[in-house]
This record gives sequence, C-alpha cells and structure tokens, in this order.
Amino acid sequence: MRFISELREGDMISGIYLCKHKQSLKTKAGKTYYSMMLQDKTGMLDAKIWELNNGIEHFESLDFIKVEGQITSFQGALQANIRRVRRTQEMEYDVKDYLPASRFSSDDMMRELTGYIRRIQQPHLKVLLESFFVNDAAFIKSFKEHSAAKSVHHGFVGGLLEHTLSVTKLCDFYCTRYPMLNRDLLLTAAMCHDIGKTKELSLFPANDYTDEGQLIGHIVTGVEMIHDKIRDITGFPEVLENELKHCILAHHGELEYGSPKKPALMEAAALNLADNTDAKMETLTEIFAGTPDTLEWIGYNRLFESNLRKTSKS
Repeated sequence: MRFISELREGDMISGIYLCKHKQSLKTKAGKTYYSMMLQDKTGMLDAKIWELNNGIEHFESLDFIKVEGQITSFQGALQANIRRVRRTQEMEYDVKDYLPASRFSSDDMMRELTGYIRRIQQPHLKVLLESFFVNDAAFIKSFKEHSAAKSVHHGFVGGLLEHTLSVTKLCDFYCTRYPMLNRDLLLTAAMCHDIGKTKELSLFPANDYTDEGQLIGHIVTGVEMIHDKIRDITGFPEVLENELKHCILAHHGELEYGSPKKPALMEAAALNLADNTDAKMETLTEIFAGTPDTLEWIGYNRLFESNLRKTSKS
C-alpha cells in the first residue's frame, strides 16, 4: 500500500484506506455515483466511484476498504477514480496506519504538562489541575487521544494534548516578560482552556462533532467541567473561580469567534494570544508540510486572507 502523501497524478492505486465519508449523489444526467473521502495517517484524498457495478461491494462511512483505481486531477487537486472496492477484515490492516497522530510521544507530552502542575503555588488551583490531569484516569485517556479540532489545526490523535502543552509553554514565557500576570491563574487557564473538546468532538476515526459539541460547544462545556470539579474542592475562592472561568470563556478573544465574553483580565488576554499564536503557527506548518520546497505561491488562503508561500532558504 502507498500512503496518500506519496500519490501523484496518473498513479494506479491498489490498497486499503479508511473511508472517512461517503455520499450517494447523482450526475446532471441522473446517474448515481459515490463521492468519498479516503484517509490514512498522512492525509485525505477525494475519491469518486462513477460506475456502480459488481466490482463495487457494499460499504459505509468509517469502513476500511480495499480500493483499486487511478489518481487523476480535478481543479488542481488530486482525486481517485475508483473502479473496484471491497470491505476488509480487521487482520488485513493496522489501524495506526490510518489515524493521523502527533509526531510527539503522548506520554512524554503528558509528563511535561503535569510538570507545570507541580510548580503551581496556589493550593486550590493545584488541586483542581490534579483532579483532571493526575487523578481522573478516564479524562486523561480521552485527553491524550483527542484532536484539538475537526480540521484547520491539530486535527490528529494527540492534537489536543500537543496544542494545550504549546499554549501552556507560551503562557509560561509571557509570565517571564510581564510580571504583572498571575502565573498560577494563567497556567491553570492554559491547561484547562480546551478540556471541553473531550466532549465536543468524538474520538478517531470519526473525529466529528457530538450533539453536545453542536448544541453547546467546548468553551461552555469546559467551564461546566471546571464548575463540577470545583464543587468538590473545599474552600475554593469564589473570586478565583470566576476569574478562571472568565479566562476560559474569553479565550477565543472575540464574540464572533465563539467567545461568550471578550477578555477583561490581563490573563484572559494573554491566553487568547497564546491560543491564537499556536493555532495559526500550526495551521501554517500543516499547510506548508504538504507543498513542495519551492518559492511558488500556493494560492489564497481564506483563514489568513492572503496568498501564501514558503520562505526562501539560505
């Protein structure tokens, strides 16, 4: 099997891929065809089945399927023209080959993240962090396996942990430059800012929005999770609780970006900047990872509202 990142226009393919999505559509002439997204750990590939004949076995979204066909190009993007399909058995594939994952060890990242907890001085915040990241085995397992997004940035196994650690590191650096920041509050907010994504998104291979994610969203869900934990911590200061919740509620920075509140505290502003920095830098990293090492412009990007290209190398 060849990974999706290795495929080029004109290649013949014969391998097993995860069918991430499948739709039954009709051409303008009324002929039924299948439109799909194939996935492995290196990326996604648009695919079409134009001829629904005996060589096409029944399959559904999230099935692992053996496909045969050819790579073509449509509107500048690669597309697979599939001629044969069959569902596979579990012993035919290794699921790790089909789930995009962080390039860093989740155990190493978790150890580094919990290292920040040991340096928290405020006792109530330390107990709160330990209640999530040290003592709650079910939460820890989910947190390590979740992505940080369905798409855009950190959309891979371990992405939520990798993003949270990066944001925590940036916030820790801010504290060395701006001593007015309450370090314990800011780092607690950084570590907890996206915990609601463990309920907003389902685990791989689906990695899609849950009902709770669609109806409530990770920001409010995260505040609810914090509220529930704090109820079991004796003497947690009400003012501190509200300040922490505000940082979470405001971490997207703007109302139009999904934050119920705009930053009113210095720590909330710092968290918003760190979150936005890591999201944007990781997005650019993922965009450029899939482009050739040339100075060719790769086109307009809606998120950055700009045409993009890689930097020249000395």
